[in-house]
Amino acid sequence: MVQLGFTHRILAAAKQLGLHAAIQTSGFLGHRAHEKFLSCLDLVMLDIKSSNPETYRKVTGRDLEPTLRFAERLAQIGKPVWVRFTLVPGLTDDPANVEGIARFVAPMKNVEWVEVQPFHQLGAFKWNAMNLEYKHANTQSPTPELINRVLEQFRAAGCHAR
Repeated sequence: MVQLGFTHRILAAAKQLGLHAAIQTSGFLGHRAHEKFLSCLDLVMLDIKSSNPETYRKVTGRDLEPTLRFAERLAQIGKPVWVRFTLVPGLTDDPANVEGIARFVAPMKNVEWVEVQPFHQLGAFKWNAMNLEYKHANTQSPTPELINRVLEQFRAAGCHAR
């Protein structure tokens, strides 16, 4: 949504061709998305990294509130959403954090899925290539047990989770 005009033209053209149009976003700039832009979308994949404002800021460097407001706006207009949650051991795996997201998302009838995305190291090489410090070099991927616990937390709250 940084280049909203350009993106809107691409999405509008896709819709005219009968193509399914989706975006993946943190929702941080969701306030910029006007109704015409949103009408071009069939699906929004919305990343919600944390329900805890401090953890969210630590993970993203941004405030949580704009993401939540965008999610609420999408719910009000009934826009289909897949919430994407990255499960990072020691960072986003706290049961209270997961519960907070689940309680926020569960009442939203437009949320089709909560996708739990286990953290992995596949992109670590990019940080090295850019000569940037990779703060998660020693972070392990979540265990199957942790993944299952988180999935069950979302499901217990009434979310469709995968």
